[in-house]
Amino acid sequence: MSQAIPGGDQSNTFVSLIVPAYNEARTLYSNLETLHAHLQELPFEWELLVIDDGSSDDTGAEAIRFADGHDGVRLISHSANFGLGQALRTGFHNAQGDILVTFDSDLSYAPEHIDRLVQTMQTTGASLVVASPYMEGGSVTGVPRMRAVMSRYANWMLRRLSLHHISTVTGMVRAYRRDFIDNISLKSVDNQINAEIIYKATLLRRLVIEIPGHLVWTRNEEETKERSGKLRYVTMIIDSIFSGFIFRPFSFFIVPGFILFVLAAYSLGWAFWHFLTFLPDQSGSLDAVISGAAADAFALSPHSVVIGGISMVLAVQLFSIGIISAQSKRYFEELWFQGAWLADAERSGERAARLDGESIRRDG
Repeated sequence: MSQAIPGGDQSNTFVSLIVPAYNEARTLYSNLETLHAHLQELPFEWELLVIDDGSSDDTGAEAIRFADGHDGVRLISHSANFGLGQALRTGFHNAQGDILVTFDSDLSYAPEHIDRLVQTMQTTGASLVVASPYMEGGSVTGVPRMRAVMSRYANWMLRRLSLHHISTVTGMVRAYRRDFIDNISLKSVDNQINAEIIYKATLLRRLVIEIPGHLVWTRNEEETKERSGKLRYVTMIIDSIFSGFIFRPFSFFIVPGFILFVLAAYSLGWAFWHFLTFLPDQSGSLDAVISGAAADAFALSPHSVVIGGISMVLAVQLFSIGIISAQSKRYFEELWFQGAWLADAERSGERAARLDGESIRRDG
């Protein structure tokens, strides 16, 4: 069960700290001790929920050992490794708090971020607060250079695609309001869940705020090599592309379509210029003049005509797909928003009916 903190200014806020863990047996127990000790100093009710995402080492055993000796800790284990998205969804589903804070098990963010996330949510009324190392005032320490550059660029790209002010779209250290999480249906099972949540917060017109975060790479040399390999970089690129596609799918068709259109215009423009230069040299009927000039232009630069023609066809197709995807995205957003609104109205009606029933019983 959760534990109220003795002493200090008590509040009605109940915070669930959700900590996904995968193959973290080496440091999990000590890191959970650090988090648990910090939570005991905070002036609100809390619970610590650890999600073992099908670890192949002793992560689950270490979490059980810790939970058995400490109050306010619960463990949920997956039978297999499903990915970060499923781990967070499991945490959201089982958490009991009014505010849900998701946190890295390796403590790459100091526990003090928890206080700031919760306080910011309470003072601003935001539905989502993000700890952002890439905003002004944020910082990154000890992260391998290539990984840091790719992460910063990926978040820059996602910020532009989302047309949002959030500088760290992919970050997991966040605070959520319970009513917001209850109103969205999450589908992602991997890292794309962080971008999906921001996207759906935008659809619901919810207030999203970021605070400066300090990301400190806490891995040893062996873990750094493992987590910074080529496969990890490829995975990061793929995750960024899919996350960007969530926000603005039509951009992935319009942009390459525009590039192909420019290439087609350049190639066909040169072919047309050659056609015009050969016109005065032709004789005979109008059809013969046009045909002769076209034949001479093609013979001079056949690749311009072929490349330009193919590029123009592809550009038109990509433009068409982009327009269709934009329309589909708009229809999806309208339907999803209406569904979320109706679900919230239904839950509000159920709560009102329950409160009315309790009031009648008290009056009786």
